[in-house]
Amino acid sequence: MDRSHRIDCLQYANWTEKIFRQMRQGELDAVHVTLAYHESFREAVRNIQDWNSRLDCHRDLIIPGRTGEDVRRARESGRTAVFFGFQNCSPIEGDVGLVEIVYRLGIRFMQLSYNNQSLLATGCYEAVDSGITRMGRQVIKEMNRVGLAIDMSHSAERSTLEAIELSERPTAITHANPAFWHGARRNKSTDVLRALGESGGMLGFSTYPHHLKDRSACSLESFCEMIARTAEVMGTDHIGFGSDLCQDQPDSVVEWMRVGRWTKEIDYGEGSSDDAGFPRMPIWFRDNRDFGNIETGLRAVGFGDTEIAGIMGENWLRYFDTSFGPS
Repeated sequence: MDRSHRIDCLQYANWTEKIFRQMRQGELDAVHVTLAYHESFREAVRNIQDWNSRLDCHRDLIIPGRTGEDVRRARESGRTAVFFGFQNCSPIEGDVGLVEIVYRLGIRFMQLSYNNQSLLATGCYEAVDSGITRMGRQVIKEMNRVGLAIDMSHSAERSTLEAIELSERPTAITHANPAFWHGARRNKSTDVLRALGESGGMLGFSTYPHHLKDRSACSLESFCEMIARTAEVMGTDHIGFGSDLCQDQPDSVVEWMRVGRWTKEIDYGEGSSDDAGFPRMPIWFRDNRDFGNIETGLRAVGFGDTEIAGIMGENWLRYFDTSFGPS
């Protein structure tokens, strides 16, 4: 095989054999999947059990992902390595000792907050960003020790910058875009992008329409031009993809993401009822079979073969090699 690795560092699909086969059609070598938004430890363990069943039933298509070597093994065998992650710290339930436990259960990414204030950090929807908390500092140390990657995708500005500074290992923003291109609250400032790149961290570009300029009507050219501008800020070695693809999910899942158990009211995310439910994906990235379109778009805006290989997966693979496991 002479092509580069392809890695998508965030999806939350309604997982079925159809999607696993589409991953193979799109030659996706690894995917980071969400196992928790607001779940408790026991509920997260149940989700791990569900995934273990999928991995057993579809072993011809997917394998467990724990290290970079699993990505290489998946590619060599024509399968996709599945890496587990939490989009919130709720499964550790205020117990720093559970950081090592969830790592041993296979979790490789954990966000310090998901939109709201958590025990560790402030989410991007809060009015006041108080930064990393006392517990957050201890959890960052423990995550660094065991090799659980810190993800700041849904965290607020100050919290994100502090996490980058406090962490002794490079952090990640697995799924977001630059705010200079589209001002969604979830997208990241140039200060954050620069700090992330300078610290050796990684940004995964999102194709979720609420994070795109012109949303579902966003053009491939606009998306790839945005990547080129981001590379000028961060360098080409620190960018990749985290599509945030939520394929085949019912709208009730959006409600769970946004509302969980913390409120009895409906939360509309970006502030409008127009944002309720899953939006239509852009025509150039409908599902995992369309990764080739992105490669074509990157070439059209001037990226060379080595740069494209990095963006499509080699950069994430290098991050996996150095981030997972004890320091």
